[in-house]
Amino acid sequence: MTILRTLLPAILALAGLPAAAAGAECLIPSKPGGAMDLTCKLAQKGLQASPAAPRLKLSYLPGGVGAVAWNTLVSQRRAEPDTLVAFSGGSVLNLAMGKFGKASVDDVRWVAAFGADYGMVAVRADSPYRTLGDLIGALRRDPRRVLIGMSGTIGSQDWMKMALLARQAGVDPRKLRFVALEGGGEQFIAMQAGHVQAVSGDASEAVVNTHRGEVRILAVLSERRLPGVLAAVPTAREQGYDVVWPVIRGVWMGPDVPDADYRRWVAAFAHMESAPEFAQLRAQAGLYPFSLTGDALTRYVRQASADYHRHAKEFRLVREH
Repeated sequence: MTILRTLLPAILALAGLPAAAAGAECLIPSKPGGAMDLTCKLAQKGLQASPAAPRLKLSYLPGGVGAVAWNTLVSQRRAEPDTLVAFSGGSVLNLAMGKFGKASVDDVRWVAAFGADYGMVAVRADSPYRTLGDLIGALRRDPRRVLIGMSGTIGSQDWMKMALLARQAGVDPRKLRFVALEGGGEQFIAMQAGHVQAVSGDASEAVVNTHRGEVRILAVLSERRLPGVLAAVPTAREQGYDVVWPVIRGVWMGPDVPDADYRRWVAAFAHMESAPEFAQLRAQAGLYPFSLTGDALTRYVRQASADYHRHAKEFRLVREH
């Protein structure tokens, strides 16, 4: 037993898996039920597929659409070697728009992206809006009469999706009425309770929340129809609105994490994503293939931030210095 304890860290290092498994944590910067929750749960299940892989515990730290978790890690928990934080394209958008203060994408260490999602627009199953055209038509007639649930505030990812659709329809996005909520779980709860009439969210969130037949998805914002349970849902493009909004999902770590720990986690996720069984787990989560780790992911995030900043400028949501 003593020999095994001595050799175990070396065995795990050779396999590309972090040795400090007991305290490993995936921090979810939103309330339960949304896409951030799904991201950490996918990482948890994917790592469990390997007997030697670390076991992740899940923790929730909502607030500020990710700002609380970001600031907590960057200011107080900068060097924790086994703490991961879920992120999405929306997190990068918030950074690009300055919603996390003076923070930038270079303030943390980007570990892995292991799935892609797409935007979607949904209503209740008993809604009078049966197509995206029906909903857009109602917004044209009176944009103040339709309450739209979104994660975040003006300028957020969910706001951007509807703003792009509205602009193509000749509707001023600033006349739309939004209700800011904390994550996809709250959005669907609010819609079922009648507090909002539509939801601008992500396809994976819709998959999680449509199992009881209470939701009608009007459109997915993908290049082509998505496979699986949403295969019957038309794209926005099919309905005359050329809006595509991909969303990557993954995890990052604090800026002062030792390089050896960072590289072990990068290797662990690269190993996870290469496993044949992971593709099935990703599909069950409503996500689609997208695999980047370490330096390659960091380059992608930097470019995405620049692209999001350009969108924000088009809607006059940021000022140039």
